[in-house]
Amino acid sequence: MNLLIITQKVDVNDDNLGFFCQWLEKFAKKLDKLYVICLLEGEYHLSENTKVYSLGKEKGFSKLRQFFRLQKFLLKYLPEVDGVFIHMCPIYAVLSFPLVKIFKKKMILWFTHKSVNWKLKLAEKLVDKILTASEESCRVRNRRKIKIVGHGIDIEKFKVQNSKFKIAVQSSKFKILSVGRVAPIKDLETLIRAIDILVSQKDIKDIELKIVGSAILDSDKQYFKKIRDLVKEKNLENYVKFIGGVSNIKMPEYYQNADLLVNLSRTGSVDKSVLEAMACGCLVLTCNEAFKKILNRQYLFKQKDSSDLADKIINFKRTEKNQKLREIVVNYYNLDNLIIKILNEF
Repeated sequence: MNLLIITQKVDVNDDNLGFFCQWLEKFAKKLDKLYVICLLEGEYHLSENTKVYSLGKEKGFSKLRQFFRLQKFLLKYLPEVDGVFIHMCPIYAVLSFPLVKIFKKKMILWFTHKSVNWKLKLAEKLVDKILTASEESCRVRNRRKIKIVGHGIDIEKFKVQNSKFKIAVQSSKFKILSVGRVAPIKDLETLIRAIDILVSQKDIKDIELKIVGSAILDSDKQYFKKIRDLVKEKNLENYVKFIGGVSNIKMPEYYQNADLLVNLSRTGSVDKSVLEAMACGCLVLTCNEAFKKILNRQYLFKQKDSSDLADKIINFKRTEKNQKLREIVVNYYNLDNLIIKILNEF
């Protein structure tokens, strides 16, 4: 079987999309030939049966030139493939549809985001199916084309560092981790205020928070400044560290060295950073409603409630790491299984 994949970026060092290189590696093992069209090409190390073609954003090509390059690649490779898989880019489904239709190929879109814009609405009309991670991960009104297949976590990469699950309190410091783009929807101020409650009101000093992630949009950068100012205002510089963006390939060690991941995302869709942490044997706390069907109540806290979060963190300082969290990922969110599910759709 041959497949054509269209995605935003192929770059193993990217802190946001670097994970997709693992997807491509897994796809390639199941395929005879894999053709990948991306908007931007960076560093990657893929097998010989995989060919990557860039639309040229890294070279500064105009959008018009990118469009014609897309059509050129489609004309060349559509006759050779059994289908087209588009990752998180509804606009590429729209732009590819005429040629995909002419060559009578199946086109499937992967989409996990709560936003529903005109691009997604139009793409839904054109693709054969939309695959998503959970009920909340794709919110188009017409559910006929939606199929829930779960997330895909590389459990060989995201794994427990040691065979034993240690009690977190044994560490000299209780290490808390936050992972993801620095943006208002991530609600980092609630986490900062929870740390302030622990330090100033509860007199808990043996804690450390590492915030992994970068600000991308201008609004994100303004929010990042607001968060840094809040840390200074509360005199928490000794407790809160901003790490910046970290490539996905380096993330396992951050999860493995942390005692607790706190996820404050209000996206309403399953956040893969929580699943990656669980796969590494890290305890997790989240206010994301999508995890109500996945995790017990003890792993959930109230949105925008720093007091509730602080109380839950105190409880988790005395909590033994739970191997069952990893088992959830292995059984239901294994990347190998996800790749098979996707290919079966073709």
